[in-house]
Amino acid sequence: QVQLVESGGGLVQAGGSLRLSCAASGSTFSFTSMGWYRQAPGNQRELVATITSGGSTKYADSVKGRFTISRGNAKNTVFLQMNSLKPEDTAGYYCNIALPYRREYWGQGTQVTVSS
Repeated sequence: QVQLVESGGGLVQAGGSLRLSCAASGSTFSFTSMGWYRQAPGNQRELVATITSGGSTKYADSVKGRFTISRGNAKNTVFLQMNSLKPEDTAGYYCNIALPYRREYWGQGTQVTVSS
């Protein structure tokens, strides 16, 4: 079993920054990738950024140049540095871990609200 715990969400003005953290516990030593997804009310959940076990990263076009995903020294942690935040970045942000054999787990989410 794998558990993901997110932190770092909150309310920020447009142009501000937030840093999200996600720590995975349990059988995570063979993970394929970790990442962040977001979902705004009425919208589908969408990819924000992912990082593979080898360190390759992928970003949504809407966040390129503003958001940075990274792994901690403990490889089962992942961070999302969000700069130049926009009101359209407002959403629940969810941490995801992908494991072999198409297993994946989700965190409970952390709310990010950007005021104009």
